[in-house]
Amino acid sequence: MPRTRISGTLSSPKVDLIIDTGNPFLNLTVDGFLKIGCVAATKAAAEEAYYIVKRGSISHHKFEDSLKKMCKEGAYWGTVAGVYVGLEYGVERIRGVRDWKNAMIGGALTGAVISAASNKNKDKIVMDAIAGSAIATAAEFINHFT
Repeated sequence: MPRTRISGTLSSPKVDLIIDTGNPFLNLTVDGFLKIGCVAATKAAAEEAYYIVKRGSISHHKFEDSLKKMCKEGAYWGTVAGVYVGLEYGVERIRGVRDWKNAMIGGALTGAVISAASNKNKDKIVMDAIAGSAIATAAEFINHFT
C-alpha cells in the first residue's frame, strides 16, 4: 500500500528593532515593551475581527471600542514585558551571572510589582509573584533546551 509523507519545517519570523538610547537597560526595556505590546495589540485586533465577522456588521462606536481595546492591551502587556526585561537585566547585572535564576527572580518581581500596582490584596500579590516566577522560569528552560 503506498504511503504519503509530508515533511517540512516551521520557523518563526524574527523581528529586530534597534533603538539605541545609549543605555543597555533602557534599550532592552523599550525593545520588550514594543515587541510584546505589538503582539498584544495584534491579538486584540484578531479577537475583535472575529466578533465583527460573527456579528456581520460594525458600527463607528464598535470600531472605536476595538481600537481602544487594542491600545489598552498593547500598553498593558508591553508594560509587563518592559518591567520583566528590565528587572531580569538588572538581576543579571547585580548577580554577575547569566542563568535561569535571573528569569525566576525577574518573573517574581514583575508579578509582584504589576499585581501591587493594580491590587491591594497581599495574598493575590504573592500568588502573582509565584505565577510570574514559574512562567518566566519555564520559558527560560524551554528556550534553553530547544
